[in-house]
Amino acid sequence: MTGKDQRVAVLMGTRDGAAFIGEQLQSLLDQSWPHVDLWVSDDGSTDATLAILEAWRSRWNKGSLTLVQGPRNGFAANFRSMIIEPRVDADYYAFCDQDDVWEPDRLESAIRWMEKEDMAMPLLFCSRTVTISETGVPAGHSPLFRRPPSFRNALVQSIAGGNTMLFNRAARDLLAKASSRTEFVSHDWWAYLVVTAAGGTVRYEPRPLVKYRQHGANLVGANVSWRARLSRLGRLFQGQFATWTDSNLRGLAVNRDLVTRDAARCLRLFIRARKGSALRRFSLLGKSGVYRQTLMGTLGLYLAFLWRRI
Repeated sequence: MTGKDQRVAVLMGTRDGAAFIGEQLQSLLDQSWPHVDLWVSDDGSTDATLAILEAWRSRWNKGSLTLVQGPRNGFAANFRSMIIEPRVDADYYAFCDQDDVWEPDRLESAIRWMEKEDMAMPLLFCSRTVTISETGVPAGHSPLFRRPPSFRNALVQSIAGGNTMLFNRAARDLLAKASSRTEFVSHDWWAYLVVTAAGGTVRYEPRPLVKYRQHGANLVGANVSWRARLSRLGRLFQGQFATWTDSNLRGLAVNRDLVTRDAARCLRLFIRARKGSALRRFSLLGKSGVYRQTLMGTLGLYLAFLWRRI
């Protein structure tokens, strides 16, 4: 199949999403891409989520709508169950949250980029988001990152939400193999890490293609992105990133056969940089070439290494 005959499998994770899932489903139905199979893994909803999904079956005219029971062990395990599910078969795959709103060309924009790339290689597309309140009022944007996506960045930063990601069959096969061997902290960070570790290509689109709904936050305007950045730096210094990094490194360790030689060299230097004296840590970190997307983030990274918080 070529062009618009190709199918997209949208992988949606749900749990008690009745309040907003209808708006998300409508934005999926409004996608300019014509062939979309929707796979929903429900992680134990006790509200009307399942009833709403059943009601949507008769309205879903883009392909199939399949509802499965999730593992009920958190959002990461729920998305992992869909990544490794052998029944999900398509040309492209997209992660989806239950309460966002997609721009009509969210899928097509990603596919058009991929069509110009080598489809035999793992390809991953992601983008910025517009942050909206619970009532749908725009409240800011996610940060605009300008440095190139790479494994050296993925080791220390997840640059985009899973709700913006679309990947090709080669990337899905890679993710399924890697994810069958290990659990992970977050499906978006894991996808970025694995695709770049294996030498795949990642496209970060600066145009926001998803309206990302925030709950219970009274953030307005530019404060959204700045408070989010400060929150991430706070987690970095509190040591939470160290726990997440440990998990990522364990996942990569059981997938050594999927990692390119260049990524493996970077990984060895990064692991060694987490040990030893401050001077040794700084030296090895510099040799590894790892970086965060902003100057402030990279400075925070080095300080976190100095204080053994990563």
